[in-house]
Amino acid sequence: MEVINWLREYREIEASLEWKGTFADYLQMVVKNPNLAMHAHARIYAMIKAAGVETKGDLKKYHFFDKELFGLDKTLERLIEEYFHSAAKRLDVRKRILLLMGPVSGGKSTIVSLLKRGIEEFTRSEEGAVYAIDGCPMHEDPLHLLPLSLRSQFEEKYGIRIEGNLCPVCRLRLDEEFKGEVERFPVKRILFSEEQRVGIGTFTPSDPKSQDIADLTGSIDFSSITEYGSESDPRAYRFDGELNKANRGLMEFQEMLKSDEKFLWNLLSLSQEGNFKAGRFALISADELVVAHTNENEYRTFVANKKNEALQSRIIVMQIPYNLRVSDEIKIYEKLISQSDIKNVHIAPHSLWATSVFGVLSRLKPSKKQGMDLVKKMKIYDGEDVEGFNQKDIKELMLEGEEQGEGMSGVDPRYVINRISTALIRDERACINALDILRALKDGLSQHTSIMKEERENLLNLISVARREYDEMAKKEVQKAFVFAYEESAKSLLNNYLDNVEAFCNSTKLMDPITGEELPPDEQLMRSIEEQIGVTENAKKTFREEILIRISMYARKGKPFNYESHERLKEAIEKKLFADLKDIVKITTSVEHPDQEQLKRINNVMDRLINEHGYCPICANQIVKYVGALLNR
Repeated sequence: MEVINWLREYREIEASLEWKGTFADYLQMVVKNPNLAMHAHARIYAMIKAAGVETKGDLKKYHFFDKELFGLDKTLERLIEEYFHSAAKRLDVRKRILLLMGPVSGGKSTIVSLLKRGIEEFTRSEEGAVYAIDGCPMHEDPLHLLPLSLRSQFEEKYGIRIEGNLCPVCRLRLDEEFKGEVERFPVKRILFSEEQRVGIGTFTPSDPKSQDIADLTGSIDFSSITEYGSESDPRAYRFDGELNKANRGLMEFQEMLKSDEKFLWNLLSLSQEGNFKAGRFALISADELVVAHTNENEYRTFVANKKNEALQSRIIVMQIPYNLRVSDEIKIYEKLISQSDIKNVHIAPHSLWATSVFGVLSRLKPSKKQGMDLVKKMKIYDGEDVEGFNQKDIKELMLEGEEQGEGMSGVDPRYVINRISTALIRDERACINALDILRALKDGLSQHTSIMKEERENLLNLISVARREYDEMAKKEVQKAFVFAYEESAKSLLNNYLDNVEAFCNSTKLMDPITGEELPPDEQLMRSIEEQIGVTENAKKTFREEILIRISMYARKGKPFNYESHERLKEAIEKKLFADLKDIVKITTSVEHPDQEQLKRINNVMDRLINEHGYCPICANQIVKYVGALLNR
């Protein structure tokens, strides 16, 4: 069996990652490769960078998050640069607890989960290799073995800074087992693992009456007291709390702001000084990222409590809003659906797009810009230019949106995917379309007990807006399928328009290819196209000159100019073609008993929708009938 071979290969890889030696051996390694001595925050930053960074304009895109998080590039850049990058350089933010704050199902838990899985994999690479004192319950840095009096010399000579002190167990072993000879102390390579509690910890608060602080800092092993005679003997203490086991890596503090105060006190010293108190020992050093997540309401309550001022000053808050791009929202739903066992249900094209339109619209805030409605704002956010606005306006819109708390409220992806799931399994259908999902969303609002009446009415209105946007998309899709040799028709219309525009701008005439007669530019043809996108009589000259400038620019770069080279011209050409075909589409799609010619046309349209646009026979038939009904209203 092939699986047996996989298992053998797995064991070979695991064996190749093992390393054991002495502190003297490790010193030689760390002097040659100082990255082995990275602190926890630097290691996490190195892990994120190792996955690749792409710069797009003034935005950095970190590929570490690509497969799981969508539409949060700006948020993630701020998180990486303002927190992890700064912390990696040992700036003061390293001494802060990272608190991710945002609405439910916004990606906070996913970020933490990715960091955990990522650091596990990173420590298996040569770049992220981690070495620890063999036998230490806290997997501590071997450099802690170097006496304090020698550390400044070591840093001056090798440029490696050492922070922290030996844990009580290793201190006892050094004195009793190795008689102070640190160079003989055993060192081994460790691999982070949440499952095995190495370098990754997770703390979840429960009933404060029954939960013990030992869950964080470890506890006395009462069965060993009689053997070792004292509670202050390190061998009689279990260093197995989450703060102990997360040393060198990260600890996730789930629902931190809901925890009892006694569980938060340890974080004060840990965040600022890099140590915490446990049992009857001196302060214990710990090098780890503490990351927590919460929603906005819980954070406001936490801030309002004056008792929390000390801890509040040791927290750096990063807002994680909802995604605001329709194209990225689609990826979120595709990811969630792909994780299910529903593989045999076909989702019609544009169904998730219409659903995403609703989701994103619910999160946007109205703009103060004149003429800017939510739909236009949504399109600009998604990279489209709309009439009167373009991508130059996006920064100003986003800044305005941030001030309004845009993305911190609205419909969460979890609710939407629940309703999509309902639509998917309803009546065990082989195919669902946008109308099925929008209907499921609408039905779900009446069952959503936490939604107030006013909010429900607003969401119902947004479902109607998403339906209208889908209607326009559906009409365009079907009309495009009706165009025979669409590309050729568009190209022919474009060339005719450009010939007339060139003659108009140069004050020349055109020659009739059949009669050879000189003719003035066809003003009626040009205006019939320009009017499709609202170019006025006064603006026509400027628009036509802009087209010629674009053609000249493409020519200088050696690039061909086609109908897709100018977004507004493309829209105008499409609308003109569709307008000419509208009556044909209406008649063909609405006839109950089509004649042979109409049936042939419908079959051709169905074939194009199936073969070129991703429809199945069921949803292709549905959209043709639906568009016919829309055009006949």
